[in-house]
Amino acid sequence: MQTLKIVKIGGNIINDEVALHQFLDEFALLKTPKLLVHGGGKLATQLSKTMGVATKMIDGRRVTDAATLDIATMVYAGKINKTIVGYLQSKQCNAIGFTGADGNTIVSKKRAVNPVDFGFVGDVIKVNPKILNLLLQQSITPVFCAITHDKNGQLLNTNADTIAAQLAIALVNTFKVELYYCFEKNGVLLDVEDENSLIETLNVAHYEHLKHKQVIYEGMLPKLDNCFNAIKSRVNKVGVGQPKMVFKTNSKYTKIEL
Repeated sequence: MQTLKIVKIGGNIINDEVALHQFLDEFALLKTPKLLVHGGGKLATQLSKTMGVATKMIDGRRVTDAATLDIATMVYAGKINKTIVGYLQSKQCNAIGFTGADGNTIVSKKRAVNPVDFGFVGDVIKVNPKILNLLLQQSITPVFCAITHDKNGQLLNTNADTIAAQLAIALVNTFKVELYYCFEKNGVLLDVEDENSLIETLNVAHYEHLKHKQVIYEGMLPKLDNCFNAIKSRVNKVGVGQPKMVFKTNSKYTKIEL
């Protein structure tokens, strides 16, 4: 069974053109089948401001009204996705950009309005891996943005960490899947201000303890929840850290275990 590397990159990489190109240069050279998932970066917020669309946040999460969904679709599925695909093509990596609507690959449902109405935000209910398997077997690299659909004509803004985990889970029957969440930190830290406080291995019991102590909080919680969901669902390897963990075997990062 071939190894498939699924890599999710966040805004900190997308927002920095030099960092993005450095990552894509190395990503293009990977010889194993690979799949990329990207978030939106700051561009959607900047475009919203330019277009006079207010950005509304609840508990640190963006509310996606109709106007915000239009902007997110333009930025995520358009500008960012096609910029990444175009750059990968320049590096002889044959890539195809995807939303969940393309090929009916990811179906979501609109999140319930209670207790909080986040608008046009989707929660993944099904991944259809058939087309992805065909592409990956032909050495074509899918590049997913954070837009899915409900199969009734409605696009939905969807958490990119969740998309990466659900894609990984859907592909475990045909590949030995490795899932990597790349961001600016060395991994999960005991002290967010101290890069040397890296937790090199994080299991469920330790994670629950750190959550209870509020050592891990806010934005890291949904990311790590997705990590544990993946490892519980037979994804072979899950890592959190800087992009070098994908390419260099001696890199330090946080490995997720049961």
